[in-house]
Amino acid sequence: MSDTSPTDPVAEAFEAQRDRLRAVAYRMLGSHADAEDVVQEAWLRLSRQDEATIHNLAGWLTTVVGRISLDVLRSRQAHPEASYDDRLLELVVTVDDGPAPEDDVALADSVGLALLVVLESLGPSERLAFVLHDLFAVPFDEIGQILGKSTDATKMLASRARRKVQATDRPTVVGREQREVVQAFLAAARRGDFEGLLRVLDPEVRLTVATPDGVVVTLGATAVASGAQLSAGAAARGRAVLVNGLPGIASWREDGAPLSVIAFTVVDGRIARIAAVIDPARLASMDLPAPG
Repeated sequence: MSDTSPTDPVAEAFEAQRDRLRAVAYRMLGSHADAEDVVQEAWLRLSRQDEATIHNLAGWLTTVVGRISLDVLRSRQAHPEASYDDRLLELVVTVDDGPAPEDDVALADSVGLALLVVLESLGPSERLAFVLHDLFAVPFDEIGQILGKSTDATKMLASRARRKVQATDRPTVVGREQREVVQAFLAAARRGDFEGLLRVLDPEVRLTVATPDGVVVTLGATAVASGAQLSAGAAARGRAVLVNGLPGIASWREDGAPLSVIAFTVVDGRIARIAAVIDPARLASMDLPAPG
């Protein structure tokens, strides 16, 4: 990764924009690692550009970051199994001390993650239009240039994305309701209650598991419920945790070695996403609490 030089005025101007660009890319991609790569690519493009041709550096950089992020999103659509790899590396696990949702930090984290989950459901063009306009106040005509669409068409994309976000992103489920849904799922898994599992799983639930051999994605309630029945007895010891502010469970073997970390995203009273890590190397790199 190339470093910018603090004595170079162009580099200084870029550094002044770096945090904002990273925020744009993260909201677009939901991965800190991918966002960092996009920002670095933007720097490389800037370093090859004749600065005399850039009249508005902030706007130019936002456009570049938007275009690179759009390419990444479109690539993910073609290879959806690859898009969750980095995010699974970024799980932050803390002890879940109780059912109250009043912890401001945890609430802010979980609402942010809920938004990222909703953004995943948007098409690349919708996501770009919504993120750039609604979250970062980029004018529609500039977004339209990135997308190759008219200003009116871009406004329609953002409006459609906004309706989806407003219809789906409900932070009020953070806390007791989320925990109750997760507990119902775990109880049904322990009992081998297939029908009980189906009742708490969204029909289009997505299970993403980081294994030693890579990321495995399972789609649909029937397939996820079948897998949950098979793995219900694997954990010797488990305790409730928060994973990036979302309810989850961490499990350990009898000898104290970590077995798994699982995070649940609940939307409208059903589990919409499950992210699990069972790769011993990744588990070893995570700062896990002590077994309960």
